Amino acid sequence: MQQYDLKPLLKHIPCSSLDYTEWIAVGMALQHEGYPVSVWDEWSKEDPARYKPGVCQQKWKTFGDKGNDVTGGTIYEFARRFGWQPSDDIKTFDWDDEIFYDGDDPAVVIKDKAWVESEKVDEAQGEEKQELITYLETLFRADECVGFVMQSRKDDDGKYKPSSGGRHSFTAGQIIQRLKQDGSIEDNLEKYDHNGGAWIRFNPLDGNGVRNDNVTSFRYALVESDGMSIDEQYGLYKELNLPIAALVSSAGKSLHAIVHIDAFDKKEYRKRVDYLYDVCEKNGIVIDKQNKNPSRLSRMPGVLRYGNKRQKLVATNIGAADYLTWVDWLNDKSDDLPQTENLGEILKNPPELTPVLIEGILRQGHKMLVAGPSKAGKSYWLMELAICISEGRKYLNFQCAEGKVLYLNMELDRASCYHRFAEIYKCLGIEKPKAGNIDVWNLRGKVVPMDGLAPRLIHRAVKKGYIAVILDPLYKVMTGDENNASDMAKFCNQFDRICTELSCAMIYCHHHSKGAQGHKTAMDRASGSGVFARDPDALIDMIEINPKDVGYTLPEGATSAWRMSFTLREFPPVKPIETVFRYPVHELAEGLEGAGEKYGADAETKRERSAQTRSNQKYERIDGLINFIDNWEFIRKDGDHKIPKISDALAYFDGQKGFSETNIKRWAADSDAGFSIENGGYLFIKNDEND
Repeated sequence: MQQYDLKPLLKHIPCSSLDYTEWIAVGMALQHEGYPVSVWDEWSKEDPARYKPGVCQQKWKTFGDKGNDVTGGTIYEFARRFGWQPSDDIKTFDWDDEIFYDGDDPAVVIKDKAWVESEKVDEAQGEEKQELITYLETLFRADECVGFVMQSRKDDDGKYKPSSGGRHSFTAGQIIQRLKQDGSIEDNLEKYDHNGGAWIRFNPLDGNGVRNDNVTSFRYALVESDGMSIDEQYGLYKELNLPIAALVSSAGKSLHAIVHIDAFDKKEYRKRVDYLYDVCEKNGIVIDKQNKNPSRLSRMPGVLRYGNKRQKLVATNIGAADYLTWVDWLNDKSDDLPQTENLGEILKNPPELTPVLIEGILRQGHKMLVAGPSKAGKSYWLMELAICISEGRKYLNFQCAEGKVLYLNMELDRASCYHRFAEIYKCLGIEKPKAGNIDVWNLRGKVVPMDGLAPRLIHRAVKKGYIAVILDPLYKVMTGDENNASDMAKFCNQFDRICTELSCAMIYCHHHSKGAQGHKTAMDRASGSGVFARDPDALIDMIEINPKDVGYTLPEGATSAWRMSFTLREFPPVKPIETVFRYPVHELAEGLEGAGEKYGADAETKRERSAQTRSNQKYERIDGLINFIDNWEFIRKDGDHKIPKISDALAYFDGQKGFSETNIKRWAADSDAGFSIENGGYLFIKNDEND
């Protein structure tokens, strides 16, 4: 088998001489053969008249399985068309030839395995039957059939191998029940040769055979290496954070790692196993490639081999929790940051802006937060928005682009969700809905935190062509402390990842904090850290209007009135609008225009306005104090204590109005203050690591 690198062939293909279809074919071929998008992008730059930054990356994401039919042979033929001649030992590509990419790979985590510390394998012997029971309980459900082989034969090289396909009709529950009886493993299951040991299949079977077609769930793959010591293997497995469900010592030269693959079908299993093996090899694990098939046998823990050595269960559930979490970890570990760009060069041919999704409000690939109090009808708001995008119609005052939408339903039961959509369609008078433009992912009772949901969402949506993903509600997938800016920055980064990977807008809703909201700006009403309001590209805030305060009579059927204000990063300011909620939709409120502003000011007494002013001043001073605490590391002088005291704050603010020891102590008692005072007068930011 010969190996070929396609990169040198690209030098013989002038990009400017190819038409659009041929240029796309080169990208598909490179993706099919495992090259990164950067190779296609660098080659495309040779045609400056047509090259636009970011276009290759966008097209690359759309190839998917379409690239399977365009192989490296296409690039080979293009190179020959433009005069390249293969050397005498390269006549043509054969089915068994391997095309490789010899360059930087984001999957390389271990640059030099000499720096990886070996991990000592615990050789202490546990109870033999309990090891096998733990193995079965970890990998299988009680009703799943398990294949195992207890009979062995000695081949011409003196090695013991399975003498048959073994048994395959016992369920894990039946085997465990037998093992819990008196006697040894062989007393309860079957006699075996203590020199040969025994084997077990790590994926469940249908009970009718032991071929790959009999596998019922493509859950695990085997990683095995004979080319290094046991302790070195263990160290590399842990350094690479492999999602290992069970780790078994073969009693010989290798550790058998039963690794999560979690594939939907055989095709996905092969793809994921190939990637797993490729990552292992590139990170220094000399892997046995004969173990790829899902019905493969592995060493059974608890039995003897070589006469008196135990095939031992070393560990269960180590490393990443599952395959997708591991891939996510790999991506985070790699240096995958973009290159710097020269502004002068970029301005000669500026990149195109992403398409507008909601006129004057939001673009595709951007983020939008809808914030409001509980029971404000935010879910109805988002459902109606999903319908308007799918139909390409106006929502309130704003025209929406037409396209596919993914709606993540976290809160409603499945039937209620669909009935709500039907009611909104009916209310909007849409007789022939383009409902095929909306996919719903019902996750009530199945919700995982955002850092686990994001990779799964991307995996399912990458080929669907969504222009918007709507998540309702945000708190269901919250990770970390919502009042901690650092935690929330990491949380919000998951939205950036979804927008980037799917080239779609991310729209989500969140609730207001507790208490009165009138004295706060729109950006400060959403519960938790200010990161929520500052992270999205568009913020739509809803605050309720009391009709009596503004002399307004609700239209028949309407139950509440709302003022919606807009904070935008990408577009010019938009005036607030007033709406009413008439089940099941929000409507523009005729005769209420501007009343929201009166509700926020004119309806208050002088005393209320004065109290609001004092409250605003108080929180401005608290913000200043928190900023002082947060920056104490840079403010303090040599010899000062590492944590600031009240006395340090008073000295820093040096008599500024409102800053007194009494006030600082009073502020700390406020649950919304964001800082606390500890013994000795030390000041801490709440939820900070020092707290």
